[in-house]
Formats: sequence, C-alpha cells, structure tokens
Amino acid sequence: MDFRVRFIVVAALLGVLRVNQSGTAAEMPPPQTGAVQFEPLEDQSAVPERFRLEAHSFRFTQTFVADMSRTTEVSEVTFPSPIETEFSCNNTVHCEYFRPRPEQVAMAGTKRPGVVVLHILGGDFPLARLFCRYLAASGTHALFVKMPYYGPRRPTEVRKRMIDVDPRESVVGMRQAVLDIRRAAAWLASRPEVDDQQIGIFGISLGGITAALAAEQEPRFRNVCLMLAGGDLGRVSWESPEVKEARTRWLSGGGTKEEFFAVLQPIDPASYAERLKSRRMLMINAAHDEIVPPPCTESLWEKAGKPRIIWFDAGHYSAAAFLFHGLAEVTRFFRIP
Repeated sequence: MDFRVRFIVVAALLGVLRVNQSGTAAEMPPPQTGAVQFEPLEDQSAVPERFRLEAHSFRFTQTFVADMSRTTEVSEVTFPSPIETEFSCNNTVHCEYFRPRPEQVAMAGTKRPGVVVLHILGGDFPLARLFCRYLAASGTHALFVKMPYYGPRRPTEVRKRMIDVDPRESVVGMRQAVLDIRRAAAWLASRPEVDDQQIGIFGISLGGITAALAAEQEPRFRNVCLMLAGGDLGRVSWESPEVKEARTRWLSGGGTKEEFFAVLQPIDPASYAERLKSRRMLMINAAHDEIVPPPCTESLWEKAGKPRIIWFDAGHYSAAAFLFHGLAEVTRFFRIP
C-alpha cells in the first residue's frame, strides 16, 4: 500500500478526521486580525546572518473553520513572510491552528504547550494534520506551517519548489522557511492559551530536517522532536534516489561533489547542532532508512549531545507501519504536565 494511503486509512480508522457537520459559518467567530511583536530572545550575533530576525512587528489574520472535530477547534492563520519573493502567492505564510477545545483539556483554563508542525517533502498535508489532531486531542496546541512553495504558496505559472534541482535555490528556499518558522513561533507564543515557556517543533523527513535547522536558530523552541531526519545534508541529497535529477544536473554543469556539499553546508542542521544541546529533544528514526542514511542521523544525534533516540526496524517509507508507535511517542513528548 502507498505510504500516503497507509496514513489516510489509519487516520480514518482512528476517527481523527471526523468533523462536526452541525457547525455552520454563522456559528463561527468572525475573522480576527492583530499584530505580534517579534523580539529576539538572544544576541543575534550568535545566529548566522542569513537566519537573523531583528525586533519587529507583523500582522496576522485568523479565520475559524466551520467544520471542526469534536475535540479540536481549527482555524486558518496567515501572516506575511519576512522574505519577499517574485511570486506574490509565496509571500504569505499559510498555517492551520489546531487548538484543544477547553472542555477536552483536563486542566481547562490553564496555559498548555504549543508545537509548530512541518510537513514532508511531498507536501502530504493529511499526514501533518493527523499529528496536529493527535497533539490537540492530548491537550497540546499545534500550528501546522506550510513551507515556501507548498499548497497555496505554489505559483501556477512556473515550476517552483522549495527544494530545487539547483542546490543554490534550495538554500534560498530553506532560508525563507526558517525565517517563516521563527515568525510562526512568535505567533504561537503570543497566544493567551499557550505556555510560551513550552514551545516546541516537530517535523517528519524534510520537515524534520527543517525543524532541526529552525530550532538551532530560534531559542523559543525548547522542545524539539525530529522524525526520519538527520544531518550531513550534502550526503543525504547526493545519495538519495529522490534527488537524482539534481545530482545529474550538477555534474553535467561541471560541478563537483565537493562543491555540491559546500553549497548545502549553510542549511545543514549538523553545522549548528551544538545549539541543540540545551534543548529537550527526541529523535525517531528508521534503522534501514534509504533516504536519510543512519550515519547521517547519527551525525546530527552526536553533535546535538546524544539526545534520546528511537530506532524503528524499517526503511524511510515502510516506517508507516509504526504510525501508532510514532503518534504515541510524539504526543507523549510534547504533553508537558
């Protein structure tokens, strides 16, 4: 069974995709707008220049969704990206906010942890939403962030991707993703129902790699959970069958393997992993991963201070068989008492 189909089928069995059909737009609160003040939590000189954000404010819009699950309130959140590209649709960050209904939280009225959730390379939004719903059902607020050139951020007139066949374009795309995520963390921390001392980040595969990179630049992320991710991004990109076209084009253009690795070094989470040693962290990986080889995972793990790591007896895609285990570990990790 296809990887995506596995997750959707299991999600249906779990009942997490059910919605309350009695809800109507008339019953929804009106869209809310406001401003968030972004304040760096540390000296920006410690952050590479490409990932810096100085103090500033940004506007946001939050629109509630009519069809909501029985346990979770869902809204769409948008705000401007700190990076302005030539494609106007990509200059707005689109998020989905999954907030536990107060009556579903054991300690109603208290602030609860918040987590930024990132999707995989293929842009499998149902998979990200599944984890968000599970987190919300356990009492953790989850903000699903759509990365550059995904979903409504993808232009229709040209083929444009965050991870491009040209690694130099991938560096540009990842930089925008990290800055978008830093703003997302500030938005989440500003919510009155969220404990701003318990902000976390979670991602799978590309989302996990990007989550590691963003956490290294944004100290608001005190809880970091990475699934099917690793470091040594040059090796991951060079050896992965999914980016064969990029490797072929690079070589045909006269580039070398060493130059390819050097281009990707600025967005390699292994380059800054020392900054993760102060965070509470969990890694969940596949022992036979054919996309993110175990040595690349171990490189990030060692440089991050050898946090707790779980190995599934699976490959990158066959790890879908461990969905229940993964959901349980992730929700348990972020469910701070």
